[in-house]
Amino acid sequence: MTYEEYLDEVTTLIFEKYNVTEKQAITLVMRAQEAEFFVRHDDDEKLRNVDQAHADAKAIYAAAQAAQPARRK
Repeated sequence: MTYEEYLDEVTTLIFEKYNVTEKQAITLVMRAQEAEFFVRHDDDEKLRNVDQAHADAKAIYAAAQAAQPARRK
């Protein structure tokens, strides 16, 4: 898949698997892209596959959750 298709796939997976809005999923992927998370994927086409997209979606979502301040109960 192309680099753009790969980013779309990761975005869709975050939206579908982690109960966030489409806008939130797009924002997470854009932030990851700005942080150069996807540089290797741009350079190496073999990294742009569905299995890797699932792993990357999980990693991006987990990193975003870890960066959020703890909620009060």
